[in-house]
This record gives sequence, structure tokens and C-alpha cells, in this order.
Amino acid sequence: MAEATHPYDRHVGRYGSPLAKSLIEIAGIKQGDRALDVGCGTGQLTAKLAAVLGGENVAALDPSQEFVAVCRGRVPAADVRIGSAQALPFADGEFDAVLAQLVIQLVADPPAAVREMARVARPGAPVSACFWDDAEMPLLRSFWDAAGEAAPAALAGIEARTQVGLSDPALLEKWWAAAGLEGISRHQFEVSAHYESFEDLWRPFDSGVGESGRLYRSLDAGQRAATRADAHRRLGSPEGPFELGARVQAIRGISPAAPE
Repeated sequence: MAEATHPYDRHVGRYGSPLAKSLIEIAGIKQGDRALDVGCGTGQLTAKLAAVLGGENVAALDPSQEFVAVCRGRVPAADVRIGSAQALPFADGEFDAVLAQLVIQLVADPPAAVREMARVARPGAPVSACFWDDAEMPLLRSFWDAAGEAAPAALAGIEARTQVGLSDPALLEKWWAAAGLEGISRHQFEVSAHYESFEDLWRPFDSGVGESGRLYRSLDAGQRAATRADAHRRLGSPEGPFELGARVQAIRGISPAAPE
């Protein structure tokens, strides 16, 4: 399998591999399944699914042409397409499992995306997703809280659910139930990432990676300096190598059986 990298993989993507492993376990992926990764990004979940199922049994989709190119390089045997979670270019009941990692809360209409995930799942198939715990993701929580202090006006038009995660995980159950999914269960797990230094952690923000990086790059020099210093303080002023943990909220539902 070819390997491709992207600056995202040094940002939130550092957590991607253990996230994917746990989400696959929660979903109950099994040999012989054909699985879809919705909002695949750089393909970390796609790669984990391919390792279990074989790349030819995995499809993935993302609206970013850049991310799709990286994902294709990472999992060349997979069917990786450009597209929207709210209008999946796949047939009804095409997949034995449908998963989404850190993406559904980011789209313009999350309930519509969940309905699409349910639509392309065959009867009895799991539909699963994971999201950051809004209060327990220090990397992003420290950044957004610091940016909110340094430049509150810059955050005025950015929805809270697109910053870290969901402050009310019960929304997940509402979205899954509204899509007609059954046997809904919520889960939590922990992941962690290693950093060589605070500079190692901060470099993706400087590079403008993700929503957080784009916001950071839009600030003036004084606001950027204040945000960086405050985030460093909120993380405990680390010097040298350190680890950061994060809590993940996940949900699983089952596509209902076809009516007789």
C-alpha cells in the first residue's frame, strides 16, 4: 500500500489511526463487508478499513480534491471520490457498513448527511461515526478558547460545532433516530498523541491547516502572538516532549430491515 502524507496528519490527524481502530471496533466491521468512509480526509480511516477488508472492498468520499488525492495515494485500491456527505454518489443499500470520522458535525446539514449514510447502508448494516468531546480535546479546545480571548470578533461567524466537537452528544441520538436507524448506542473512548515540543504542536496552526489554522492565519500579528501564548499556558506550558489525550464520543445505529 502506498503511503502519502499531508500537513493535516501532523495536526488532528495525529490521532487518526487510533481513532479509526476504535471506530471500526464499535461499528463491528467483519471480513467480507464492503464499507464506506464518509468525509475521508487524508484517508486514515480508509487505510484502516482497507487493512481489515482489502482496499477493493472500501469506498471513500471527501469534498476536498487535495484530500482525495492524498487518500488515493494512501489506499490506491479503494474507490475514492470527490463528493458531499449530504449527497452521496452511491446507490441505496450499497454498503455493509458506513462510517464517518470527525466529520458529520462539520457539514452544513448534519441530519441530511446522516440520512444519506442510512440510505446507502443495506438493511442490517451499521452506521457509525465519532466526534471529539467538546470539553475534552485539549489541542483544539485550548486553541479556540485562546483565540476567543485574543480576537472574539473573528469567531463571531463560526459555529461552535465546527470548532471542536458537540457540546450536547445527545444530538447524535436525535440525528440517528431521525434517519430511521435502530438499535442506537453511544460510546466513549480515549486517544492520545505525542509531540516533540509545543512548536511541533503549533506548526500546523502556523501552516493554516483546518478550520483552526485558517482562523489563526486570518488574525493580525498581535492576535496570533496572544493566541499562541495563551494556548501554551492552557496546555500547562509544556517544555520538551509531551503527550496529549482526548476523549471521543461515538455512535452506532443499524439500518432497519426492508419491509416485507
